[in-house]
Amino acid sequence: MAVVEVCLIPIGTKETSVSKYVAEAEKILMAEGVKYKLNPMGTVIEADADKALEVIRRMQESVFDKGCDRVYSVIKMDDRRDKKASMEQKIKSVEDKL
Repeated sequence: MAVVEVCLIPIGTKETSVSKYVAEAEKILMAEGVKYKLNPMGTVIEADADKALEVIRRMQESVFDKGCDRVYSVIKMDDRRDKKASMEQKIKSVEDKL
């Protein structure tokens, strides 16, 4: 199971707000039934690595479909194979050490 953070940045929209583009991308996650968490700077997805990348590609396309001609994407992936990882587990591991 991979934990992936993605931030899609529409470029050339002539608007300072990106919320309508983010909302469109989040609709893809909702439709796919993928576990995710929106945060102020992006979205964290928990899924098989292949599924996560497939969904991210669809999220990018949803931004293009809203009339954007360029999307800058920042993707960080932790694909751990030695044990099961989750968003909650990663946070708990740090909090337990505080």
